[in-house]
Amino acid sequence: MEMPRTISVLVKNRPRVLARVAGLFARRGFNIDSLAVSTTESEGISRMTVATTADAPTLSQIAKQVSKLHDVVDVIDHTDLKVVERELCLIKVIVDRGQRGELISLCDVFRGDIVDIGNGSVMVQLVGDTDKIDAFVELLADYEIVEMVRSGKIVLDRGAQKE
Repeated sequence: MEMPRTISVLVKNRPRVLARVAGLFARRGFNIDSLAVSTTESEGISRMTVATTADAPTLSQIAKQVSKLHDVVDVIDHTDLKVVERELCLIKVIVDRGQRGELISLCDVFRGDIVDIGNGSVMVQLVGDTDKIDAFVELLADYEIVEMVRSGKIVLDRGAQKE
């Protein structure tokens, strides 16, 4: 059964590694739902967090193929593990002065922050899991969203877990 899946790919921090990993997904016809790449605690190693939709055998195939790529150090499938998941979202919304209080209250409920107030617009920063951000964006339907950017999902496995 196809469902959202997340893998982390630890890679050597070198040019073209991202293109090779993303290219593998594209060549196999798999869509990347979100992608976040950053350095890690180990010098010279980056972590690519890839969210996709696939069934278990397909994800296993993807992980095996990715692990064979040059400069890939490790592939971690987070599907059956307990994880901490976060995503960052910045949203610029058109708001008149009369609506600001309502938007601020909405931000408070979702623990969002107003990071900029311009002439007729407000920028909100929200950090949370994908479901939280999706719910917040749905509630902003009463406002005009001018721009929105999401970082993509990042995950780390929780502490010691039973196998």
